[in-house]
Amino acid sequence: MTITIINHIRDDTMRYYKHLYLAEGLEKKKEKIIQKLEENKLQISMHLIVLAQGDHNQLEILNSILLLQPCYPKDDLFIVGLAKNYDEAIDLVEKIMKEVYDTTKGTDMRSYIIKKEQED
Repeated sequence: MTITIINHIRDDTMRYYKHLYLAEGLEKKKEKIIQKLEENKLQISMHLIVLAQGDHNQLEILNSILLLQPCYPKDDLFIVGLAKNYDEAIDLVEKIMKEVYDTTKGTDMRSYIIKKEQED
């Protein structure tokens, strides 16, 4: 009798929007911030704007500290924006909403982001 053990290895790679929205002052630090996120390094005040997991919501704001939890499902995250704190994350969501409305005359941020990601 042969026993086969299958280890499920989770791919914890987060995906990043090609046109990542950044709070003011983060443009030059973008690669370093992403590297720290990938390496699970502490970035206390960093906030991520991600596509919401459920179909009923559009975007979520998460403190990067959540990613340090071993069981947090990072492989499902599609990061569309980075901000230095919660208030800047709110401002960034406002900016995204304005761009979506100005472009589409609608409010479906989720579809806009997904479509724009697939176009390029």
